[in-house]
Amino acid sequence: MALVEAKPFKEYDELVISLSGNGMLIPDTERAERKLSQVGYYRLSGFWYPCRMIEFDDDGNAIMLNRKPKRLDTFLPNTSFDEIFKLYTFDKRLRLLLLDAIERIEINLKTVLAHELGRIDELAYQNPDFINPAQLEDYYYKGAQVKNSWVEWSGRQRSELSRSKEEYIVWHKKSKRSMPIWVVVEAWSFGTLSKYFELLKRSHQNAIAQRLGVSNPSLLIRWLQEINILRNRCAHHTRVWNQTSNNPIGVPEGGATDDGIYFDRFALSEDSRKKLYGLITVIWYLIQQIGPNSDWIQHFIDEVDSFSNLPLCHKESMGIPESGMNIDNFIA
Repeated sequence: MALVEAKPFKEYDELVISLSGNGMLIPDTERAERKLSQVGYYRLSGFWYPCRMIEFDDDGNAIMLNRKPKRLDTFLPNTSFDEIFKLYTFDKRLRLLLLDAIERIEINLKTVLAHELGRIDELAYQNPDFINPAQLEDYYYKGAQVKNSWVEWSGRQRSELSRSKEEYIVWHKKSKRSMPIWVVVEAWSFGTLSKYFELLKRSHQNAIAQRLGVSNPSLLIRWLQEINILRNRCAHHTRVWNQTSNNPIGVPEGGATDDGIYFDRFALSEDSRKKLYGLITVIWYLIQQIGPNSDWIQHFIDEVDSFSNLPLCHKESMGIPESGMNIDNFIA
């Protein structure tokens, strides 16, 4: 199928004229041009997308495109460039807060994993005896290509190790010393770390999950997968405030365990579990296990309270209930 012709190039002043012509309120055109030159039209377009009008058919039904309402180029009334940019900076502050929290989780998981496995075998990461036997078997990918999760992971972590320029890694290489797991984990990405946890035998997963206050290792696997996706979005400066996951996060069922009691307080809907709010409840739970005196959640709530007031840009788009974020649920 032939590709659709690319949109023609426009200078910043032309882009501002186009936005204004489609109904966006731009009181200071010079500032708008400057912000477009700093951030980029395409990056900002994701923030004004919810403010574009929806196209309806003759019967008054929204026309769907790729399972979403088709948007027109024209904007809803009161859509303001200044408010759009406030939303952009709000998202930026959220990303910085999230990276701070995820860093704490990553460092703690590395520490716990290295300690629990290192006490058994200093070179546990090289030893397939630590791995779930099912993960050691070859499997067919898309019915043809043969793959092996353990072999692929081992190659991935060796590659990260070889690329590392950290002094402690270089020193071990030059000294021709075997690197214990508590050294090696420091060179792993969050994705490599979370995948290794997924590959481990259940007994090792249980020991690590218990240290993190998680009753079910399968839940922790899912959480780490979603946190890794969120981390990558934050690290690559991608919009996070209204992103939706295809897979709702799992939560403990019933209040028989500490994590179950915690999540029962939120009564998360499926929609919330697909959005940022659901993941925030997970991140905050893990942060509390690491540092019970942390006030990270208060900073997050303060940012949410500063949320921009734009057409169709509501806190509910983050999965937050209409009643807002109840601090008592988070710190009870």
